[in-house]
Amino acid sequence: MSKSIIRDASLWQSGAKKIAWVERNMPILHIIKADFEKRRYFEGVNIAVSIHLEAKTAYLAKTLAAGGANVAITGSNPLSTQDDIAAALAHEGLNVFAWHGATEEEYFEHLNLTLDTKPHIIVDDGGDLIQLLHTTRSDLLANVIGGCEETTTGVLRLRAREKANALRLPMISVNDARCKYLFDNRYGTGQSVWDGINRTTNLIVSGKNVVVAGYGWCGKGVAMRAKGLGANVIVTEVDPICAIEAVMDGFKVMPMDKACEIGDFFVTVTGCKDVITADHFMKMKDGAILANAGHFDVEIAVARLRELAVSAQEVRNNIIGYTLPNGKRINLIAEGRLVNLAAGDGHPAEIMDMSFALQALCVKHILDSKGSLDNKVYNVPEHIDSYVAGLKLGALGVGIDTLTDEQASYLQEWEA
Repeated sequence: MSKSIIRDASLWQSGAKKIAWVERNMPILHIIKADFEKRRYFEGVNIAVSIHLEAKTAYLAKTLAAGGANVAITGSNPLSTQDDIAAALAHEGLNVFAWHGATEEEYFEHLNLTLDTKPHIIVDDGGDLIQLLHTTRSDLLANVIGGCEETTTGVLRLRAREKANALRLPMISVNDARCKYLFDNRYGTGQSVWDGINRTTNLIVSGKNVVVAGYGWCGKGVAMRAKGLGANVIVTEVDPICAIEAVMDGFKVMPMDKACEIGDFFVTVTGCKDVITADHFMKMKDGAILANAGHFDVEIAVARLRELAVSAQEVRNNIIGYTLPNGKRINLIAEGRLVNLAAGDGHPAEIMDMSFALQALCVKHILDSKGSLDNKVYNVPEHIDSYVAGLKLGALGVGIDTLTDEQASYLQEWEA
């Protein structure tokens, strides 16, 4: 029986409709769920999930539960949780600890309640569960077999822990699978960021100057979609190779100190902090619009913006306008939190179908590998990545060639 702590259980029917919609558009996960239901791999296994709690995530949770798992789930961002989705999962008997707009204290209480279920496997997004397991909840580590991490920000922290010999459980970097970063990070982020910005601002992008901070896979997607909307795209970077790539992709590249003077829209997608700071705010155009697409709300120096402002008001739902001492107003979307989820519905279902298929299969891989994995960060096994790609091609109705034995042999030769 569910022991959930949610906002409003009566919302479950609305959430169930949303989940049913994505189920029809996530055929890969549907295939995996059918196998899990038949084989019941996770009988007696407790799985703790902290991912943006919306409809696609709900279907991942249902897929794991179909395999016999006792699933406890919470959000990974206070503004991305959808209360009707939480209610729908609780209605189906999952343990849900989350609500939209949680305070910092409530957010961490929900994380801790999720860990109170004594998980054997962790599915994390950003690293909050892992952080707690390495600090205040380290007493639970002996019970944990391993985990998976969904996003770039979380993987950066995992690799830093591993480098310092401070990682105390094996983790799989789902983020670094080709079926994740080539599609989720690029096409998913690209579309969902602009979905969030456009529905929140109701302003035209065409002809505007869009500054994209960071040209990793997510930044590439944001820049590509901005270009498709008719924007003049400017990229800021700290990596010279990424900067060259942006130039050769047809974008202007310059330091933020210069870009801040000409941008109309700003999107940060770096995984780092203080990308846009007080000095930049003071140089911006009146009416500049700021959005963050990185996991944590540290890329834009929001606290400094609040200190600088002589006044602040909600100028539109989910947009705060900050009037600076120079009289200019800077508009911040969704408190500087992850814009595609704090101001939208996140990545398209077909994209998350691939990413969450990887998650589900990697959870099984961790269970199958119990006792044989060191406390390291592992890549997704190639056979899982390729299997998901094959299922996706099948769902698209696309066929490809296969190598003959002679061709495969030729590619392995060095004498020919």
